Amino acid sequence: MKDQGHSTRKRTGGRLRPAQKKKKHQLGREPTETTVGDPKFRTLDSRGNTQKVRALSTNVASVAIDGETVEADIEDVVENAANPNYVRRNIVTKGAVIETSEGRARVTSRPGQTGNVNAVLVE
Repeated sequence: MKDQGHSTRKRTGGRLRPAQKKKKHQLGREPTETTVGDPKFRTLDSRGNTQKVRALSTNVASVAIDGETVEADIEDVVENAANPNYVRRNIVTKGAVIETSEGRARVTSRPGQTGNVNAVLVE
């Protein structure tokens, strides 16, 4: 289980004894590695009265071109600063450069958190 709480170490490297157990709101989940392929989504309950839509895979991106948005097909992942291995595995994250039917575009949204891919053209 991933923990989003404070570190168990001090700034100096010394050990901090925990004052409390892990709380439900500190729960973290494994990252959603959104791949290029047939659209698949999963909804999750999140804190408050809201839900998150996670894109497990998608092949469509909303690309902004001069103030207009166009639906474009994702063909390939060209570059990913988050992890070079994501390029080989065709994983789309925020900041990834994707090859679309409109040209190369940089992803500005978080597909694993919002369920959609928004991008802007890279000149």
